[in-house]
Amino acid sequence: MQEKRRVAVFGVTGFIGRGLVDLLAGEGFSVTGICRGGKGSVPGVEFWQSTEAPDLAGHEVVINLAGEPIARRWTAANMLRFHESRAGLTRRIVEGIAALPEEVRPRVLVNASAVGIYGNRGDEELTEASAPGSGYLAELCRDWEAAAHEVEALGVRVICLRTGIVLGKGGEAFERLATVFKWGIGGRLGKGRQWMPWIHVADQRAAILHAVLSDSLTGPLNLCAPHPERNAEFTRKFAAAVHRPALFPVPGFALKLALGGFGGALLEGQRALPEKLLGDGFQFRFPTLELALGDLVG
Repeated sequence: MQEKRRVAVFGVTGFIGRGLVDLLAGEGFSVTGICRGGKGSVPGVEFWQSTEAPDLAGHEVVINLAGEPIARRWTAANMLRFHESRAGLTRRIVEGIAALPEEVRPRVLVNASAVGIYGNRGDEELTEASAPGSGYLAELCRDWEAAAHEVEALGVRVICLRTGIVLGKGGEAFERLATVFKWGIGGRLGKGRQWMPWIHVADQRAAILHAVLSDSLTGPLNLCAPHPERNAEFTRKFAAAVHRPALFPVPGFALKLALGGFGGALLEGQRALPEKLLGDGFQFRFPTLELALGDLVG
């Protein structure tokens, strides 16, 4: 019997990781789940402490989806956690790979990132060829991706997943939005003209698997649906899907007052497009927001 290919997944107990395990197993991978502590609910999870270097010997692929939730106030202490759980963890993974003999070293690193790397770019269409922007999120993502790219010198293929808002049942973004709109208190943020790159969780997981399997993909990869929406339209369509009005716009100053830097980030947007995924033959099950909401709400 042929030995299964091995893949290590960091953040395996998270919203994306839990469903990704089944997709990988379906492609013949033996999955090692790695998280920072506690007791996991995903079969086969291996635990490690964040101060230790993980043993990745014999794993063909490493997928790093870990990162502290960023939808909170950007205090100095939280910003340190954001950076450590992203760039810091990625750097330790790279160090762990570099310490291995070549014959047991992973050949692919798929590392999380975010569309926030583009900064606030108005109506500019942003592909993977677009330059990074400015601002806190852009700087955080640049450090994150730079840490991953360090392992390319060893011949490891690196993919950085520039993810938009992930919509899925059980996911924080979708559940918060659904609750707010079902209560009838949803509305646009600020003037509502900012672009919102989004992706259905099924497409998110399928795109990660596609990136693992496709040797032609490398570097940044926009993980967002091909049809982003302005915030006002996103709001209107979400409200219609749950049969509620969108009557309560949130003024920009109130967002900033309540959430600080994160509130300001919600008023910015990226018109990010998945050019590389589409060019590589990936087919979205939910390319439009109407299809995604029909699946999640209907």
